[in-house]
This record gives sequence, C-alpha cells and structure tokens, in this order.
Amino acid sequence: MAEAALSATEAALENQRIGPLQIRVAAICTLIQMCDGYDVNSIGVSVPSLTHAWNLPGPAFTQAFLWSSIGIMIGALSAGPIGDRLGRKPLLLASLTIFGLASLGSAFVGSLGMMTIMRFFTGLGIGGAFPGAATLTGDYAPHRRRALMIMVSFTGAPIGGFLCGQLAGVLLPTFGWPSIFLIGGIFPLALVVAMALWLPESPRFLAAKGNLSPHQAALLRRLDITPGQTAAAGLDLAQGNPVKMLFGKGYGLQTVLLWVIFFCSLMNLFLFVYWLPEVLHLTGMTPPEAARATSFRELGAIAAVLYLGVLIDRFGAERALAANYAAGILFIAAIALVAMPYLLLVVVIFFSGLTIIGSQTGANAACGKLYPARMRTSGIGWALGIGRLGGIAAPVLGGYLLSSGLPPRQIFLSACFFALVAAAATALLVFRGSRTEHLLDPAASAAGRLQ
Repeated sequence: MAEAALSATEAALENQRIGPLQIRVAAICTLIQMCDGYDVNSIGVSVPSLTHAWNLPGPAFTQAFLWSSIGIMIGALSAGPIGDRLGRKPLLLASLTIFGLASLGSAFVGSLGMMTIMRFFTGLGIGGAFPGAATLTGDYAPHRRRALMIMVSFTGAPIGGFLCGQLAGVLLPTFGWPSIFLIGGIFPLALVVAMALWLPESPRFLAAKGNLSPHQAALLRRLDITPGQTAAAGLDLAQGNPVKMLFGKGYGLQTVLLWVIFFCSLMNLFLFVYWLPEVLHLTGMTPPEAARATSFRELGAIAAVLYLGVLIDRFGAERALAANYAAGILFIAAIALVAMPYLLLVVVIFFSGLTIIGSQTGANAACGKLYPARMRTSGIGWALGIGRLGGIAAPVLGGYLLSSGLPPRQIFLSACFFALVAAAATALLVFRGSRTEHLLDPAASAAGRLQ
C-alpha cells in the first residue's frame, strides 16, 4: 500500500544529512537510554546484597521487580499519545525528572515495601523516556539510516547495564547497595539540565509552531527547511488518536506481530536481568562476582549494534531479527543446562546478551523505522508497553520456578520457548504488506500536488 507523496518539509527531513546536529541529538538520547539500562540492572545486582541486609529470601523481591515493570508499562503506554501530540522534549524532561528523584529515593529506603514504591516510580519515569528518546532520534535521522541510528542510541541501555554491573563489583564491598542507587539518581537529574539546554524539540513540531525563537528558526534552516506557513504544510503529525492509527491503513498486522515480538523478547530480557545475578549467587558466586559476570550480557548487546542495525536497514527486520532471535536459543540452553567454568560462562553470557538484548534493541530500531513519524512514539511506546506485560510476567515466573525447587539455572529453559515465538513472529513480518513513502525533493513534491 503506497502512502501519499511527502511534502517539501517531509522530504527534507526524510533525506536530511547526518551532521553535528543529528549526532548531538543521538548522543543525548543515548545517555537517556543509559539511564534505563543502569536502572533496570541496579535492582538486580542489589538483590544478592539486600537478601543479607534485610534477611529476606531472593524470591521475596519478586514484588519489587513486578511493580518496577508495571511502572515501566504505564509510562510507555502513556508516552505515545503525549509524545505524538504534545512533543518529544516535554515528555523526556518530565520522565527523566521522575525517574531520577525516585532512583535517588531508593538509596534511603529501609524496607521491601518502600523499595517497591520507589521502583514503581523509577519504572514510570523511564517507561516514558525510553520511547521518547528513540522517537526523537528517529526524527533527526534520514529514512535510509533510521534503524541504524535508533539502534546506536539504544546501545545506551546495555552500556548503562554494563557500567552498573562493573560499578557494583567495585562499590558493593565498600559502600554497600545504597551507592548503586545514588549514582542512578544523580546522573539522570544532571542530564535533565543538559537536555533543557541542548536537546532540541522534534523538527516537525518546530515547523508546525508559530512564533519561533531565532535559535529554533536557525535549527530548521540547518535542516533545509524555511520557517513559516509553507514549512507547516503537509507535516506528518498526528491529527487524530495516534493509538487508533496503529490499526489503520494496513498497519494492523504489523502492530499485532510487533506486540507479540516485544512481549516474548522482553519476557526473556527481564527474566535474565532480574534473576541472573541471584541465580549465579545461588550457584556459588559472591554478590560482586555475580554482578560482574552478569554485566557481560550487556557488553554482548552493545556488540550486536556492530551488525544488526545495518542488516535491518539492508535486508529488513524479518530476516535479520528472526535469525538473531533463533540463535539465542542455543546460548540460553547452554546457560540453563551446562555447568561451565567461570571464564566460559562469561563468554556464553556475552553471546546470550548479543542475541537476547541485542535482538530487543534491534526490534526497537525496526519499530521506529516501520512506523511513520505521526505515530512513531505511539508505535514504539505501545509495543514497549505491551511488551512490558512480559516484563511483568518475567519476575513472577522466575520467582515461581526458583521456589518450585528447580535447579536455579534451569529456570531459564522457559526462555527458549519465548525466543522461538519471537523468531517466528519476526519472520511473519514479511506479510505485513508494503507502504512505500515517496521521498521527493521539494520541486517534485510540488509538482505532485499540482497533478
């Protein structure tokens, strides 16, 4: 199904050059994603220490994991309509402020109940920031490189997770678990100030806005857009309910398949993020050793960017991602079934991150590429929100399997099934149909409108 020819402004944005402005936006959005990766891992690497500090068994922390995922889901579902109708920058500023304050508060709690409340609000904030950052990166990326640039920004999440694990290995023996949350709160609050100063709003929202400041008008000119009524004509902005659009104009099958992919993918991601440190602790590692070993999963996810974004842009998500999800089954099964020495286990954990978290990062990028700008935040936000149902189920499933008496590592066998479903659903994206956007230059676009 072909979409209408793009306006001159849309053609300029879809074919923009990658320069200092685009790199600055992608860099700031990458830092936002780092906050997410650090936050998600902070509670996981803290649990082995908290079980001793609060004299609680590991499965007791299921409720903290659960409410963190519920907060992320609510934040992600709310982010779509807010970001697509009101703007990306207000969404990001508010989300990161909530997240930073709640993460800072987590360092001072003294009970599981209070920790659970703080985890809900950290999830709420980062749930809104995650899709907002991905969408803004996509708004400042040309169509031909959109998946790659979004995926590069999403490397922030595994970088944050890797740093969290490495810092935990150093800080836990001396400063204890509160130090992990202190860093997780101070950094995003400092980032809010940097965002207010240097992060621009989406160019589409600026082009549609009257009374631009000289700085905003100059930014549009850098994108080869002349401010004024002509620039505002034909912008790809949401005019109705962005969520309803996800099922209109042939996007229904794509939306359902992406929701299945995100559910299964995030089920696996959070099963490993929440429970791998405690499982390694139960199998004989000290909390710092478990934190450091787990962090190599995030390093593998970073390595996935070296090839997966390029493959998605060149061959399509259905081929590149399906193969990556399928490969993950082998490494998941190895962790669950094979007793390995520490160094070999770290290597396998690295490749599990390459395929589990790397595939999810690729799915985020594919989602940003497959939806047009008018519903991009809603497309990513709702895929992440529905996917967070898997994130909600993951801590419950892991806690139940641990309590049932299974050998700790075998709780990850369930992840093999979800990786298989994700691979199959990704392959089925080939049936979503074709919607070719005509990326016309301004002269061609004007000619198209006269015909």
